[in-house]
Amino acid sequence: MNRAAGIDPVATKPAAVSISGTGTHRAIVRTATATALAVADRPTIIPGPGELSIATEVAGVCGTDIQLLRGLRADPATVIGHEGIGRIAAVGVGTDPELTAGTLVVINPTHPTEPSFLLGHNIDGLWQERTLVPATAVRGGLVLPLPATTDPGLAPLLEPLAVAGYALEAFAPFDVRTLVIIGDGTVGHLAVRAARRRLGPAVRTVLVHHTPAGLRFSEAGRHRADVLVDHGRLTDLRPGPGGVAVLLATPRDATIRALDAVLAMPLDGGLVIDVVGGLPPGTRSAMLPGVDLVALRAANCGGLPDPIAIASVTSAAGRRVRILGHRGVANRHLLDAAAELARDPERYRELVTHETDLDGAVGVLRLLARSRNRVVDGRRLVKLAIRFTAGRVAGRHPDVPR
Repeated sequence: MNRAAGIDPVATKPAAVSISGTGTHRAIVRTATATALAVADRPTIIPGPGELSIATEVAGVCGTDIQLLRGLRADPATVIGHEGIGRIAAVGVGTDPELTAGTLVVINPTHPTEPSFLLGHNIDGLWQERTLVPATAVRGGLVLPLPATTDPGLAPLLEPLAVAGYALEAFAPFDVRTLVIIGDGTVGHLAVRAARRRLGPAVRTVLVHHTPAGLRFSEAGRHRADVLVDHGRLTDLRPGPGGVAVLLATPRDATIRALDAVLAMPLDGGLVIDVVGGLPPGTRSAMLPGVDLVALRAANCGGLPDPIAIASVTSAAGRRVRILGHRGVANRHLLDAAAELARDPERYRELVTHETDLDGAVGVLRLLARSRNRVVDGRRLVKLAIRFTAGRVAGRHPDVPR
C-alpha cells in the first residue's frame, strides 16, 4: 500500500514528501507463548491520513509489560512497550502542522475516551524501530512534542513519573503529613523523589519493599525515603499524627493484599488511598464490603474527570476512607514530568539502572518473564532502557527516499 510520508530524521529535519515503496523494521515480537520473544523484521507501514510513524529512540520496560510477558494479562498487541520517546519519521496528510518530521515526541499511551487506543496493549507499542500511531490518537492530541534538549537517558522515566505525579496531585488537597508508598518499583521510587515538590517540604515519606534486594537498593540510594520498611512489617508501622496518604504501586496480583494491610494499620488521622496498581477482574476486599474496586479504579482515565473522582467509603472496621484509582495520565502530567526531569535530572538518573540495545533486551526480558528475581548482571533492576539506532532498517525503508 502506498501512503504519504515524511523523511526519516536521522540527521536533519526536512519537510514532508510523498513517496512509495515497501520495507521492514526490527521489533521485539511476542510469538506463540507469553515468554517467547524474538527480534524479527516487521512490515513498515507508511502512515495514512491523520497518522504518524514514530522512530523510537529510547523505550522503557514497565511492570505491566512484564505481566504481559508472564501471561497475567490478555492484551493482544504483538509488540508491547508504552514508555519512551521517539522522533516523527513519517507524516500522513491532514495531521497537525506542528507535528513535522524530525520532531522529538512522547506518546500518551492511554486515550481518555477511546478504549481502542492503549499503546502497547491493544495497539502495537514502542519496542520496535517504527510505531504507527493511528489517527484517533493523533486527533486526540496524544502525540506531544518535547524540547530538543530532552535527555534521552531519562526517557523511560517520563511516563511513570507522570503516573506518580497524577497520584500526588490527587493527594495534594488533603492534609497529608505522611506518604506511604507500597511497592519499590519505578513508580514507587519516583513518588518518593517527587513527593515534597507536590505535598510540601514537611511531608514524611515511607517506602515499603517486597524483597531484601529492593531494600538494599533503597538503602544505598542518594534520594531515599525517610523510612524504609519491609512489607512484613507494614501493620507495625506507626505513621504518627496527621493525615496519611497511601500509594499502592503494586503488581496486580499483590494489590489486594497490600490494600488489606493498609486498612489494618493503626492510624490517628485521615486516610486516602490511591490504587495505582492493577487489579484482576472481579477483585473485592473483605475489608471494604460492597466496594467495586475495579470500577473505582476505572473511574479516572487519562486525566478525566477533572477534578479527579474520589470515593468516600466505610471499612469493615468502621473507618471512613477516601479511595481512588486511575488508569493512564493526562497530557499535562507527561509535560510536567518532562519539566521535572529537566529541572533536576540527577535526582532521578540512578533509577535507570540498566541499558541495552534491541537484541540485548530480549535476554533481559526473558529473565524478567521467568522469574520475580529482578537482579540482573549482579545489580537490582529498577528501570531498563532500550536504546534504538536511528535509521537502522532492514531492506528498503518506505519513509526514507532513495
